[in-house]
Amino acid sequence: MVSIKSIFITLLFLTGAIIFFGLSGIDVWVQSHFYNPSTNLWIVTKDETVLKFLFYDGIKFAIIIFNVLLLFVLIFGYKKPLIKQYRRALIIIVASVIFVPLLVGSLKDVTNMPCPKNLVRFGGDHPDTCVWKRYSIELCKKNKIKCWPAGHASGGFALLSLVFLFGSFKRRAIAATVAMSIGWSMGIYKMLIGDHFLSHTIITMIMAWLIILCIVRLVDYIDSKKGFLAR
Repeated sequence: MVSIKSIFITLLFLTGAIIFFGLSGIDVWVQSHFYNPSTNLWIVTKDETVLKFLFYDGIKFAIIIFNVLLLFVLIFGYKKPLIKQYRRALIIIVASVIFVPLLVGSLKDVTNMPCPKNLVRFGGDHPDTCVWKRYSIELCKKNKIKCWPAGHASGGFALLSLVFLFGSFKRRAIAATVAMSIGWSMGIYKMLIGDHFLSHTIITMIMAWLIILCIVRLVDYIDSKKGFLAR
């Protein structure tokens, strides 16, 4: 079972990341390398259909299909010996791919944080801000913007739950590397088109791991009380 200490340490990292990026100017410094002020264009545009398919629509669809297939395996092969052996990990993965994007997306709905493209310095109409600051009355009257944390990359980082499918360190490291590669490819794409800052992706990554740890602890706790994994 995942320890409370592990969850608490991850929460501390998340809090530290939020404070660090809120007080530093690293986000703007990094993002300025992807923006051309003379043309008011980002290094990659949303019109580039191949990149959009690879790093947005296509990869998101692939993750959804992957999770649906795992769900079918769990439902229809629940009592088969091989599935029974990996049942705990499969439940954790399916739950993570559902709840990580859901919880991150729900947070995006209430934080009202701007994307890089929304900031004045990048051609928008919003001032530089951080998650604990308030907007002016004029900006509060505008429609909410949903850019913090990074919702798109959350689906990729939810795959960090794959580490619980394996027992050996080597295989866990490979699973983590694959998940990080997918999550960061999704996150970097959104940075290159001006939709997210570096911090948005880092915070989503830490938040995803925190949610996964909570799911693991919950699954193990329920199993310790009900013994459903052994049935």
